[in-house]
Amino acid sequence: MLEGGLRLSHAIHIVKTFNPDEVVEIREIGLETQRLVCFQDKGFCRYYVGVRESQKPCEWAYFSIETLELLKKYAGKRMRRQAVRKYAKEHGLVRPKMLRKVAWRLMVKAMPREVARFVQSRFGELKVSEARYEDLLSEADDSYPKYLENLKRFIYSSSVHEASS
Repeated sequence: MLEGGLRLSHAIHIVKTFNPDEVVEIREIGLETQRLVCFQDKGFCRYYVGVRESQKPCEWAYFSIETLELLKKYAGKRMRRQAVRKYAKEHGLVRPKMLRKVAWRLMVKAMPREVARFVQSRFGELKVSEARYEDLLSEADDSYPKYLENLKRFIYSSSVHEASS
């Protein structure tokens, strides 16, 4: 959730329905692609989620290669949002809905706001034509590694700070 700014419901959906080998067609832009595309040299993957019919759409999920390994481990598992929220609360973890907000604040420091909106599927705030969609996909692929780098720096600097306190 933190790596891609995903909503909890979308993260759960991805775990439950993970199908990396599927080829999907995104009709609106005439694009055919593997559902999972990994950029090993850049350290990340993007996964086509394709949730459009709901009030909260989610096109792509961006995450690190390390997270892909976790996803493979738990793929097909079912979980309830309430159980995840309860677990976070009981263990003193950041509430799931706050992760999206934290991700947004870190993303806009590493990439243009329009690209961050695209990565987080904030389409209500974004007007995307067919040509612009492909541009944003490329820009997101180019900008995302910088976000991951900043995120790792933020997490490790926060951990060091907390450990020394």
